[in-house]
Amino acid sequence: MLTDIHPKLPMRDMEATVTFYADRLGFSVTGRYTEYLILRKDAVELHFFSFPGLDPENNYGQVYIRVQDIDSWYTRVQSQVSIHPNAPLQQKPWGLKEFAILDPDNNLLTFGSLC
Repeated sequence: MLTDIHPKLPMRDMEATVTFYADRLGFSVTGRYTEYLILRKDAVELHFFSFPGLDPENNYGQVYIRVQDIDSWYTRVQSQVSIHPNAPLQQKPWGLKEFAILDPDNNLLTFGSLC
């Protein structure tokens, strides 16, 4: 039986990743190793592996995160980071309200909520 999922995303610079997720999005660092980082917020845990040679323009890392009260989360996030220009908060035809951001390594984080 499956119980959880913890996506593993590439990062070029651990400090930049911590600054983005912890300082701007409110995640906590729960594991920090030479080439590996674990961050957590509420029930969401993201893992990052060191990839210093990553070309962000060719990174297709993506995570979809379900959110309660997407309007409040959107307000909080947009005051801290840039919203993806092609993915502002909007109602989708598949019944979810979503928006997206890019982290410093171009990992796409899409946040969504049932409406």
